[in-house]
Amino acid sequence: MELNIEFSQEIFENKRRQAEDFRPLATEIRRDIIKSLVLAKSGHSGGPLGIADVMAVLYFGAYMKYNPKNPKWEERDRFVLSAGHLCPVLYSVLARAGYFPIDELKTLRKYGSRLQGHPGIDMNLPGLEVSTGSLGQGISIAVGMAMSDKLVDKNNRKVFCLTGDGELQEGSCWEAAMAAANFKLDNLCWIVDNNDCQIDGRVRDVMSIYPLDKKFEAFNFDVINIDAHNYNEIIAALDKFIDNHKNKINKPTAIIAKSFMGKGVSFMEDDYNWHGIPPNPEQALKALEELSNT
Repeated sequence: MELNIEFSQEIFENKRRQAEDFRPLATEIRRDIIKSLVLAKSGHSGGPLGIADVMAVLYFGAYMKYNPKNPKWEERDRFVLSAGHLCPVLYSVLARAGYFPIDELKTLRKYGSRLQGHPGIDMNLPGLEVSTGSLGQGISIAVGMAMSDKLVDKNNRKVFCLTGDGELQEGSCWEAAMAAANFKLDNLCWIVDNNDCQIDGRVRDVMSIYPLDKKFEAFNFDVINIDAHNYNEIIAALDKFIDNHKNKINKPTAIIAKSFMGKGVSFMEDDYNWHGIPPNPEQALKALEELSNT
């Protein structure tokens, strides 16, 4: 069968949903990731597929305030993708939220495209808050944003940041954690994509970060461990962060999302070798067939 890449043109609404309502959204996001990467012939497959469920709930579960028709809306919440190489999943949710045409996903990593291999605000892509890619940088910026909102502007905005777990081997992440706790940033939600995979192998083997929950607790975070593919647990964790922010508990929230790299595609799942490579046409066809049956 010939691989014919077309993207559905469905726009998702940012509203409260039941847990199982997120499954078809996440599946479509995963299909976008596969289609974008096979056309790009380069990029990261495993991580974006693994965090798609969390991103679906975050963007389309009414947890973030945003307005695609007014991307610079002053009252918006902000999302920082510190693990910039996971951008195929971010580009999909932004397109599905209505920030830019869905067909633009076909241009991933192409010369002159706004969808580069790491997010860049110099490309003028609506929905991006900051350029990221140097691991450990994004969470530091997110902490600065949260400090500005809480301590300077004294507004009610929230800041969400997604890091990888291998990224936490960067010392700057722990400086950011220390600052977030010191300044009592209950407006900060730090999500860790904990798939225990990085480009060279298992995180626990390359440079162990465990026990991760105990580390965040020691920095005085409210720590929530979840299955990153269980929608009820994702919803409960984000609900808890919203309550923390509303009740001003004076500590940041860390959601440790235990995920599987390549989730939804059998030959990629939990295989660190898929960290930084795209599928070829034959593999993409098989992946899309599997995803069409989920």
